[in-house]
Amino acid sequence: MLGLFGDVFSGFFRGFSTTGVSLNSEAINLLHHIRLLCSRGHLQEALKLFYSITPPPPLVHSHHTYAALFQACARRSSLPEGQALHRHMFLHNPNSDFNLFLTNHVVNMYAKCGSLDYAHQMFDEMPEKNIVSWTALVSGYAQHGRPDECFRPTEFAFASVISACGGDDNCGRQVHALALKTSFDSCVYVGNALIMMYCKSCGGADEAWNVYEAMGFRNLVSWNSMIAGFQVCGCGNRALELFSQMHVGGIRFDRATLVSIFSCLCGMGDGLECCFQLQCLTIKTGFILKIEVATALVKAYSSLGGEVSDCYRIFLELDGRQDVVSWTGIIAAFAERDPKKALVIFRQFLRECLAPDRHMFSIVLKACAGLATERHALTVQSHVLKVGFEDDIVLANALIHACARCGSVALSKQVFDKMGSRDTVSWNSMLKAYAMHGQGKEALLLFSQMDAQPDGATFVALLSACSHAGMVEEGAKIFETMSNNHGIVPQLDHYACMVDILGRAGQISEAKELIDKMPMEPDSVVWSALLGSCRKHGETKLAKLAAVKLKELDPNNSLGYVLMSNIFCTDGRFNEARLIRREMEGKIVRKEPGLSWIEVGNQVHEFASGGQQHPEKEAICARLEELVRRLKDLGYVPQISLALHDIEDEHKEEQLYYHSEKLALAFALMNVGSICCSGNTIKIMKNIRICVDCHNFMKLASELVDMEIVVRDSNRFHHFKAKVCSCNDYW
Repeated sequence: MLGLFGDVFSGFFRGFSTTGVSLNSEAINLLHHIRLLCSRGHLQEALKLFYSITPPPPLVHSHHTYAALFQACARRSSLPEGQALHRHMFLHNPNSDFNLFLTNHVVNMYAKCGSLDYAHQMFDEMPEKNIVSWTALVSGYAQHGRPDECFRPTEFAFASVISACGGDDNCGRQVHALALKTSFDSCVYVGNALIMMYCKSCGGADEAWNVYEAMGFRNLVSWNSMIAGFQVCGCGNRALELFSQMHVGGIRFDRATLVSIFSCLCGMGDGLECCFQLQCLTIKTGFILKIEVATALVKAYSSLGGEVSDCYRIFLELDGRQDVVSWTGIIAAFAERDPKKALVIFRQFLRECLAPDRHMFSIVLKACAGLATERHALTVQSHVLKVGFEDDIVLANALIHACARCGSVALSKQVFDKMGSRDTVSWNSMLKAYAMHGQGKEALLLFSQMDAQPDGATFVALLSACSHAGMVEEGAKIFETMSNNHGIVPQLDHYACMVDILGRAGQISEAKELIDKMPMEPDSVVWSALLGSCRKHGETKLAKLAAVKLKELDPNNSLGYVLMSNIFCTDGRFNEARLIRREMEGKIVRKEPGLSWIEVGNQVHEFASGGQQHPEKEAICARLEELVRRLKDLGYVPQISLALHDIEDEHKEEQLYYHSEKLALAFALMNVGSICCSGNTIKIMKNIRICVDCHNFMKLASELVDMEIVVRDSNRFHHFKAKVCSCNDYW
């Protein structure tokens, strides 16, 4: 056999770098042939052929071949051959001991060949073990008639086994019972492992706390394990209480303690003040200079709504010691609130010649989703392809979302169709893309083709698509079948969507009946959906109830006040509308100002109602006034009934003229040759729902300028073309 293949294949790896480039197809076939010989019992021929390869293939390409050879040695109890193979592997791959997959095969080979002492020595020296490691050793002792020696209990052995149980509650309890019988439960290492095991399993924080309380002696790891356990279980307040006890008791904490505490704060709505205090503590103790602590602090500040400028200052104070994780953290902090700055930081990261990982790319694509055009997302995609992540499902999912949020559902579908494999998130991302663009039929068709297990988010996307498209019967059917056919119990999000579907269609009483039948208390989203429907259809009585509920659940949200004020203004009840406004002022509730953004060249321009902040405001207003005159000739009539104050009609019209999206459109028409208008399309972003007047304005303008106008508001996308909107005036 060697005579046929040895000379032919010996040169395949010559000059090959062990740092890793792809093997050619013939070399891959050779390694496959060696594995085939092993499976057929031809161990000697396989070994001779493998040893003839010069230089030996790097471990990254040959680990499966080594494993097959060790397995063949174990089956034939060929200890000398196995020892020689082990020496060969170690000689040419000194770091092979860190490969858990291969080390398990080596331990298994020695154990099956009867060299149990050496197998156990290798096992003890393994930096990482899993259930395969234990099984290999235990089965070796059992096969050679030494079952009593297969598990020699030590506190370290117990701790390793408990850690290997992970979230397996049944396995962990059995090992805990054995530790109790053998009195090893009193050992601090065992107790620490039990704390984390219970926190990861269904036992939860209470059983972990029982173990912690029963410990006669605790070290720093014990405190850290319990604090981290509370964090894993979502018990942030208990973690903070324990940390306070630790600090007051004079027990010194370390960076791991602080990282867990900051992680706890991320899920607490009122944790910002606590974050300030902990930051002072990290400065006093010098831990602020530790990169993992600073990164955790940045994440906590960001998630709690702290100033991103403070996050950036903490990041800069690391002074050149930043790693990929800290860079990713600061980009994530800016991704939602200032996506343009997030991309600036990403470019700075690339200039530092650092290598982005998958997680960083996903965060950067999330930032791209907050911009007006898809060109930034496509630029990031080119970086993804350049570094070899083209087959990464998570990044493909993020790109689908980014393209859809930037107004191009066609690009999202293109990315989706090109994916080699898809998970549930992939399907959900595409369904959400169709939903936000009002393409309900396309969403339902895609769902019928879904070959992954749907989850709760799948049905939120489907119900949203039905809501935006006015598909009441289809939405009701989906709501019914999600539980009956798919075993998914409707949650608050699903009820909010269903209330929206019924309410938008004018079935206000049915929507209220559904709320009354909900098995849980409706939240602010449910009541805001009902209130929006009441405003659309002029249902004042139920609107008052929904507004009261909304104010109770979310007193700082201006939506309830604004919608009720709009309802009263539409009815001409300006005194009542004025009272609502005064109530807002008295409770210091601020209405979110209407803002619009448009990208011209490489710059994003922001517009507020009135247009007084833009440096080209005079030219923009002049262009807008000209546009209004021309549109009036086409039949545009300002919806002055929607103005919020009882002022003269001409002043009401002026208020409507200078809404932010109209100003953005005028500015876009002044810069038709720019990137934002390429492809005969103008894309505008808006932070709140587009009003009826602006909606009518955009429809007529799309015909006048013979361009597609895409407006992304807080609720969905509107594609205006030739006097028609993609929402069919249903939004």
